[in-house]
Amino acid sequence: MRIRIHRGTREIGGTCIELEADGQRLLLDLGLPLDGDPDDESVRPAIKGLAGGGDLLGLVLSHGHVDHWGLARLAGPDLPVALGSATHRILRAAAPFVPKPWVPLRPVEFASGTPLHFGPFTVTPHLVDHSAFDAYALEVEAGGRRLFYSGDIRAHGRKAALFERMVANPPRSIDVMLMEGSSFGRLDAEQRFPTEAEVEARFVDIFRRSEGMALVAASAQNIDRMVSLYRAAKRTGSTLVIDLYAAEILRATGNPNIPQSDWPNVALFVPYYQRVRIKQTERFDLLEAHRSARRLFPEDLKAIAPKAALLFRPAMLRDLDRADCLEGARAVWSQWDGYLKQERGIALQAELVSRSIPLEHAHTSGHAAIGDLQRLAAAVAPRMLVPIHTFQPERFPEHFDNVALQEDGVWWSAAA
Repeated sequence: MRIRIHRGTREIGGTCIELEADGQRLLLDLGLPLDGDPDDESVRPAIKGLAGGGDLLGLVLSHGHVDHWGLARLAGPDLPVALGSATHRILRAAAPFVPKPWVPLRPVEFASGTPLHFGPFTVTPHLVDHSAFDAYALEVEAGGRRLFYSGDIRAHGRKAALFERMVANPPRSIDVMLMEGSSFGRLDAEQRFPTEAEVEARFVDIFRRSEGMALVAASAQNIDRMVSLYRAAKRTGSTLVIDLYAAEILRATGNPNIPQSDWPNVALFVPYYQRVRIKQTERFDLLEAHRSARRLFPEDLKAIAPKAALLFRPAMLRDLDRADCLEGARAVWSQWDGYLKQERGIALQAELVSRSIPLEHAHTSGHAAIGDLQRLAAAVAPRMLVPIHTFQPERFPEHFDNVALQEDGVWWSAAA
């Protein structure tokens, strides 16, 4: 088996790995760089046969974050795209709401532990703990060699037991381990990230201190965070207010243990821009799916504000201004803080300041701490460990055995 990392040996985001065995090829992830434009040809990796029908047999996606699938739209209609079944449902649910939706034309849904076969390649997905729902590590066997790609992984979320299970029963006889290192440069080796339970406790504290509505800026696709928000709202006697997009994402999980729009302590508010979108596209079925939810209208928001946590997007501010429901409001940033340094984040902070709304933080990483990565690497014990999804690969030899640094775009052998 030969391996080529198109992007990721010295970068977080835009991950793409090409494998070759017996004259045939397979892709693992086809992501968009964090600051990339999908229409910019310079960010597109040089991969032959993306249209399908040649020796490129398929694309396997580890999870539903754009930095791992954002260039998958380049795949032609004849190329099979394998992804988790819940990931597929979430992509379909998001499509009516996002400006550049993508849903695979030839999907191959998979489940944890069930092998997939693409010519000489056998791919076994392993469900992992990550901030994306339905995220997987990928074990690949071909040409007498075995590769283990961690994907994005952590050990401190609500599915931390999956990480511990993998450490206790790791994949065996691994020749090459491609291991993410997002935490290098963000965390010292002895430090850890807050657990999702600690984020929930932070929400509880903020909700109890808030005199008005809590505006929580979080991704609806971070399902762990949605659970934390719901649990915190329930603990404080508050109502979690979600929009139609979030309601559809939660419904798409297909998990009866995940909060839904019709649960107690949950209400549905459809902001103006979503109502316009529904009318333009005539997707009234989206509203019909949540007919049993407690529906809030703008005139309801002021009365509920002192005991409400709103899953917030900047586009909602005009609705909230018109509803006159922001007295005593408090904003909570529950995403990567790097977004606040970007143009839209700076603009949002200015909008909050102009309304005298304080901004607090309640977040944790979707990636493993260095100590947890060390535990995983020791359990897998690969013959070769290759850093990926990291800005600091040169630090890996300080912490791991058998490290082999690679370069973007260069083929190398799993037998090396």
